[in-house]
Amino acid sequence: MNIVAYLKEHSQMVDRALDQYTAPEQQRPDGLAPVLTDIPAALLESLRYSLLGGGKRLRPVLVIAAAALFTVPAQRVLPTACALEMIHTYSLIHDDLPCMDDDDLRRGRPTNHKVYGDAVATLSGDALLTMAFELLACQGRVEGVSPALALRVVGELAVAAGAAGMVGGQVEDLAWEGRSASAEQLQRIHRLKTGALFRAALRAGAILGGAQPADLACLDSYAAHYGLAFQIQDDVLDIIGDEAKTGKGVGRDERHDKSTYVRHFGLQGASERAQAEVAAARAALAPFGERGEVLSALAQFVIDREG
Repeated sequence: MNIVAYLKEHSQMVDRALDQYTAPEQQRPDGLAPVLTDIPAALLESLRYSLLGGGKRLRPVLVIAAAALFTVPAQRVLPTACALEMIHTYSLIHDDLPCMDDDDLRRGRPTNHKVYGDAVATLSGDALLTMAFELLACQGRVEGVSPALALRVVGELAVAAGAAGMVGGQVEDLAWEGRSASAEQLQRIHRLKTGALFRAALRAGAILGGAQPADLACLDSYAAHYGLAFQIQDDVLDIIGDEAKTGKGVGRDERHDKSTYVRHFGLQGASERAQAEVAAARAALAPFGERGEVLSALAQFVIDREG
């Protein structure tokens, strides 16, 4: 299948919904969530700058693709898909701050704190995180989605984004700067920092589709390999990537003296490991048969991408 066309179509769908969800004095999609009339203009401008500033939208697309395994249309899971992107964007804003990675470029543009200052950038991330859970709370009002399933999704994302997931992974990533982490420790960092949100995206879409425990087990395996392949490829692109395509500076890992798969296994070794993880991710989809075609192509895209 043409995964690039699929990504373009569905990322544009997500972009339109994100714009609507955060536009002042505009009706939200399907009437969900309140109109944003009382948000300070500077805060709204800042969070929309980062949220609508491009990106591959992989996490929301994974929500949509997982739901499609169970014949659930994309529109039905859009609140959750957009919530995932809000959480991801908040994490990028905070990661770029001087107290963390201190980056100047994100998605081909100056990072949020470079444009709006550290304080507003921090608060914009906070706002996006809380807006995400506001959207998740609305998911149960969508026709065809039971409140019980929506509540399960809230729990999944809370764990994935929190201390036992993305936030915990960021803490460990910072703690290991300047030290050589073992391959096992490195895998743990990325399982939390990067993989947890991918796993939550897949599980959320599947749960809203009525997935059974065996289905979720397959997707958990897929997510584990997908997330690791994604991070290894990021490590590779930090060495050989084109800044115009990656949208962020290269050589960041070396500047921060981070442990990476390239540092552990060399460029060729890291690339081979990424390919092996993609193969394992695709193999995990076997029980779904032809229904897993999109997710299989998305796994291959992880190592084919240039940004």
